[in-house]
Amino acid sequence: MNDRRGLATSAASAQALEHAERALWRMMSFYDTPLADLDAAEAADPLWAMPRLMRAGFLLSLTDPALVAEATALLEGLQGPRSERAHRPLSPREAVHLQALRAVAEGRWSAACEAWDALLLDEPLDALALQWAHLWDFYRGDRAGLRGRPARCLAAWDEDDPLQPGVAALYAFGLEENHEYGAAEDVARRALARDPRQPWAVHAVTHVMEMQGRFDEGSAWLRQHQPAWAEGNGFAVHLWWHSALFRLEGLDCSGVLRLVDGHLGAATMQATLHRVDAAALLWRLHLLGQDVTERAAALLAGWALPDEAAGGYAFNDLHALLPMLCSGQTSRAEAWTARCAARALDAGQARRCNHRIARDLGLPLMRGLLALGRGDAAAACTLLYPVRSRAQALGGSHAQRDLIDQTLLAACATAGGDAERRLGRALLRERQWAKPATPLTRHWAAWLG
Repeated sequence: MNDRRGLATSAASAQALEHAERALWRMMSFYDTPLADLDAAEAADPLWAMPRLMRAGFLLSLTDPALVAEATALLEGLQGPRSERAHRPLSPREAVHLQALRAVAEGRWSAACEAWDALLLDEPLDALALQWAHLWDFYRGDRAGLRGRPARCLAAWDEDDPLQPGVAALYAFGLEENHEYGAAEDVARRALARDPRQPWAVHAVTHVMEMQGRFDEGSAWLRQHQPAWAEGNGFAVHLWWHSALFRLEGLDCSGVLRLVDGHLGAATMQATLHRVDAAALLWRLHLLGQDVTERAAALLAGWALPDEAAGGYAFNDLHALLPMLCSGQTSRAEAWTARCAARALDAGQARRCNHRIARDLGLPLMRGLLALGRGDAAAACTLLYPVRSRAQALGGSHAQRDLIDQTLLAACATAGGDAERRLGRALLRERQWAKPATPLTRHWAAWLG
């Protein structure tokens, strides 16, 4: 049977296809998880393999090492003699998804995106391939892919398709990450006009306003759309994080702490991606001299970080270090960095996309953070500055990676030497060319003298 966009599937049940379509919408809009819909699709057509593929991909997309084994088991159940139960032969398109997800599970993220990209050249309406490739472009810091892939596909989409605004929102975010701010905001606003329940489009405009220093307007923008994203949406934590960043740009630290306690506290964290946001926010507050010791310790207490999790994804590894430093657990931070280093320097991990990134970027950044945590701000400057210009490959967004520059500014001001102050003032000049001076920027300027 074909799905509603005419894509061939190995399904034999229209009901199963509808459940899978609903799951796909959830994966693109973040309204609840797709798991219940995938259960329903599998129940309607037990021999159709795609619901299990979608479940595996969803689990892998959460970037939580604890979920990789479950996702891998699902994928192994769909191939060769290890197959747990019979299923119909996969369609060629479904086979590509299996190939790509196996690559993701093995840490070969670039290979997965190449497989999805090849598929999308033939099937630009495969929203699942586009969504997953976009996520792993984001995790790999591939801003060309974030912009280019949705751009290649979008013209094939009918504006009446319920998923089209989601595809446009992906394109808008890619435009923003490539500094095409006017186009990004226009595309995202038009997507929201077609579907107000499109938090990725809200997110794209939010990033534009963050990058342009429009912090009061950004706060108002998120409040305007808050009824659509704040409840029942997996993206809510990240948008609360953005709301906190706008307050931080205005140097409203008490307002940021209220948002932390209300929406980014340890008790509300449900996923690694949420904890990453909370950790980054606490670190920014810590750099500004706010006491977040208890909040950081509580966040860390709920963050499962077994030895085998170290070195899985350098971006997450670095963020796990932050609450350790904020809560004064320097010995634990050193041990965590050592475990991440052992995997990053293990030649047996060389096939993994993140191996080189962890070795060349993750470790110097973590060691720089450790140096600052130990009170050696000059060493932190020496370690952080050479890699900050290459940090794109670490993954995440420009707004998330700004944590590196803010750490450098704090290190330069704390070190107090002439060389460090010259570096700090140079970084500030670069920052002021990018966006108007905000209270946060003026704070760093005053501290650097």
